[in-house]
Amino acid sequence: MNSSKRTWILVGGLLLLVGLVVLPFLVKNFRVFQFNMVMVYAIAILGLNILTGYNGQISLGHGAFYAIGAYVAAMLMAYGAWPFWLTLPVAALVCFVFGYLMGFPALRLGGHYLALATFALALAIPQLLKYKAIEGWTGGVMGIVLNKPEPPFEFSMFGQPLSQDRWLYFVILATLLLMFLIAWRLLRGRVGRALIAIRDHPIAAAAMGINLPVYKSLTFGVSAAFTGVAGALGAVTVAFVSPDSFTVFLSITLLVGVVVGGLATIHGAIFGALFIQFVPHWAEDISKSAPWAIYGVFLILLMYLMPTGAAGLIDRVLARFKGSAPAANPSGPSASAAAPASTHPAGGKL
Repeated sequence: MNSSKRTWILVGGLLLLVGLVVLPFLVKNFRVFQFNMVMVYAIAILGLNILTGYNGQISLGHGAFYAIGAYVAAMLMAYGAWPFWLTLPVAALVCFVFGYLMGFPALRLGGHYLALATFALALAIPQLLKYKAIEGWTGGVMGIVLNKPEPPFEFSMFGQPLSQDRWLYFVILATLLLMFLIAWRLLRGRVGRALIAIRDHPIAAAAMGINLPVYKSLTFGVSAAFTGVAGALGAVTVAFVSPDSFTVFLSITLLVGVVVGGLATIHGAIFGALFIQFVPHWAEDISKSAPWAIYGVFLILLMYLMPTGAAGLIDRVLARFKGSAPAANPSGPSASAAAPASTHPAGGKL
């Protein structure tokens, strides 16, 4: 990369950062809340994309990890008076353990078998959170009400004060940048190449000395940790958690975000999060009687116009402006990017 190109990238990055800092003071509190949820969903989608896009393990249960992260943060804040920022690493650690344990069944399952196993997890967690033996901690069906953190100082810009939602915006933005940096460093090195090798050619990967059980289990754990951080941030942003907030539909929505944003892409998580946050509202504005039909039409059109997701389309457009064909991306989505080589459990045994 020559110096002029590096300079342009640096200038563009600084301008983008300034725009993100100023943005919450240009809109009302509700719009800031929506932007907060976009960033929260982006972290969760990135975690799921590490598992599905890069490692080829399909999960329909990441809403469960989101719920676990949210409840860990909520209980620590409500019963332990912990500061919200300190609950994030704890939520990540707890979800990593749960995800790592979930990774063991993944060693024997693949394709739709693994999808059904994780789907069962997404069904079970909301019911377990209502269990009477632990409702003293989880709040049962009533959930837990939280207080949003107050800004540590007073500040205003363009006549807009630094409110609770705007303060959370900056905290979530910093967490988002950190999580994206971690994912970028993780996936652009040896670990990322190993995950892609396992996804595309597991037998060849094992022959090259890659430890499939370790990598698959750790990938599940890391993916769950990312989603748990998102859940903790989501709990603070909404200031409320309840079992009915984490239905199976949340897991499906996160998977939709991964596909719309682009499989095996890091920046695609942003576009996927924008889609799942704003398109349902637009669909409801278009038709109050059948908003999900409109949502389905949007989804079908996007899949037809952007078969590789929003990130893939943007990469192709940028490559065309540069006057060259887009380079083959070894980690990019393919027809089998979201599925392992076999649709049967390992060893071919049903």
